[in-house]
Amino acid sequence: MRTSPRTRTVVVGCTLLVTALGAGATACGSDENPLAAEPYDAADQISFNSPTGAGKKVDPDKPLEVTAEDGEGRITDVTATDSTGRYVAGELAADGSRWHSTSPLAADAHYTVRVSTEDEDGAPGRKVLTFDTSKPTTKKTLDVTFGPKAGQYGVGQPVTADLNQPIKDKAQRAVVERALRVDSTPAADGTWYWVNDKQLHFRPKDYWPAHATILVHSNLEGVKIGDRLWGGKAKPLTITTGDKIVGVTDASAHSMTVYKNDALINTIPVTTGKPGFETRNGVKVVLEKQYFVRMRGTTVGISEDSSDSYDLPVYYATRVTWSGEYVHAAPWSVGSQGSANVSHGCTGMNTSNAEWFFGTFHPGDLVKVVNSNGHEMEPFGNGFGDWNLDWAKWRSGSALTNGKQDAPKPQDADRLRPTAV
Repeated sequence: MRTSPRTRTVVVGCTLLVTALGAGATACGSDENPLAAEPYDAADQISFNSPTGAGKKVDPDKPLEVTAEDGEGRITDVTATDSTGRYVAGELAADGSRWHSTSPLAADAHYTVRVSTEDEDGAPGRKVLTFDTSKPTTKKTLDVTFGPKAGQYGVGQPVTADLNQPIKDKAQRAVVERALRVDSTPAADGTWYWVNDKQLHFRPKDYWPAHATILVHSNLEGVKIGDRLWGGKAKPLTITTGDKIVGVTDASAHSMTVYKNDALINTIPVTTGKPGFETRNGVKVVLEKQYFVRMRGTTVGISEDSSDSYDLPVYYATRVTWSGEYVHAAPWSVGSQGSANVSHGCTGMNTSNAEWFFGTFHPGDLVKVVNSNGHEMEPFGNGFGDWNLDWAKWRSGSALTNGKQDAPKPQDADRLRPTAV
């Protein structure tokens, strides 16, 4: 793609003026200042490793490469974007001799590459290249399903991404994670955590802001992830948050304090798990609410022949773990509420307080238990224990941050940041 050599002529004339005191000043005139000149066409300074002619398609499996010709200056910047505005990440050599892409191209897409150069005099050059990529050679796609369902949730609700194919390779995980976007208004910087090969969770460092709008979408479609695997479609998701509602249960004090937007709004006498059935410590996210639940000991492994066996109708049941931990009405233990722990792991309160709790708390709101002799709430697999991982541990579960001190901001994650190689 070279053109005929570029010829540039610079004529500079200077006159030296010396005062009688010996101090000197220099006045220079030039018919062309190379630093102030309009950018020249840099086509003869660079070479591009892909065809750009009409009707020619670029293989999206191959990386892009822009090289400076020997003795023809150096490359100072490269940006590559597709027609939707998605950036291709890349690296620029410290001496400006070469730039190459580090993220995959999308298939069946149109790209624009803008190359900036400078010659031996420091004058700036520019070249814009366009090309199209070919269609995928395989129909195997990675589809993403976001959760939860659209609607309003509490400030503790994590965003989930379920994949239809397992992704084990770290580099492939980085491709996937970079394309899964979560934007909050007001802003709340956060990151994804790979729960396993087929599921990710997203949460901010702290809880979501109250009354926020959270937009979740994927830029994976058409992007090559690995051999014979390409990004597929994903339905975008919008959720909102309500007030910040947090209930803190002190198992040793047999009391729950409830806060709305950090202001105390209620204190409730409770009973929690007795010895052998202690309530889990830690932060739990409300999963669902059921006006009536039939609770039986056999569902949690208690034999019908045991003295701990039970079969009870339970009202105003607010679930916080999939293994059967609820906050609910327990009229049979009113005498112990506020003074002793007698339940099989649930948090029990009188019917009137349970009805109030049921009407105040919603999925995504937070229930924290402290000073119990029980185990710590599991981070995953038994509900949403995501908030029990500190921020450093959470970031270590990302394929992009992986314990780095500062998280990249969403607007920077896709942009080209040339670095030395």
